[in-house]
Formats: sequence, C-alpha cells, structure tokens
Amino acid sequence: MGEGEYPSPHLKENIMADTVTSQAIFTGNRRSIYSFTSVSDGTGESAVQKIDISGLPGAPSAVNIEQVWWTTAGMSVKILFDHTTDDVGLIVSGNGNLKFDSFGGIPDPKSAGGTGDIMFTTVDHHSGDTYSIVLEVSY
Repeated sequence: MGEGEYPSPHLKENIMADTVTSQAIFTGNRRSIYSFTSVSDGTGESAVQKIDISGLPGAPSAVNIEQVWWTTAGMSVKILFDHTTDDVGLIVSGNGNLKFDSFGGIPDPKSAGGTGDIMFTTVDHHSGDTYSIVLEVSY
C-alpha cells in the first residue's frame, strides 16, 4: 500500500489519536513551568514523556514538582517520574491547584533505572475527555 492508502475505507475513519499540546512557558536556571493539554479520542496516554529533564539548564538528574494547576473532564491524570517502575508523583482529577514549594516540592524518589523525566498516564479516558495541566518543576 502506498502512503495515505488504507486496506479498507472503514479503517481510515477509525485511525485517530489524542490531540495533545506541550509548551514551555518559562525556563530559568532553577525552575521551569510547562503547559499541557489533551483532548482524548478514547485511546489515552500511557507513560508519555512530557518533560525531558536532560534538556533543562544544567541537565539535572532529578526534578521536584513545585506546583500544579489542573482541570480535567472525564478522566484522571497520573503525573509520573520515569524509572524502571515509574513512581507516581501525583494523580489529578477535576480541577485545582496545589503548591508544594514551602517544603521544596515533591521530590523524584530516584528509584532504580529510568531517567527521572516527567511522564503522564491518563486513567478512565473516553472520547472527548480533556485535561489542561500547568506544572512547575525545580531542579
């Protein structure tokens, strides 16, 4: 089959993907702020890298979650630290804002293996479900 050709006209209708955005809002010497959005087609996200910490200033080996603002509709989002067995930093659902900067943030537990990158996994996602998350990390 050539590019853009499908074995059946019915398959073309079913090939979809979540519509996601990731944007660095601020990157400084010790902290960064990112914005993430998603409109799910029902397939969801599973341990999708959102912040590659090796690309941050000074290439830190770990980050702390300082603040998070979120709105979700119909699903929850696990915010993970990438390791052989990913560590859960937070699970967000509904809407809210949490600040952890008064005690230095939620630290990466630095479990074995992995990179410590920030990853998202959506839970109980269905077509049309959404999230909007702003995440501040320090390093």
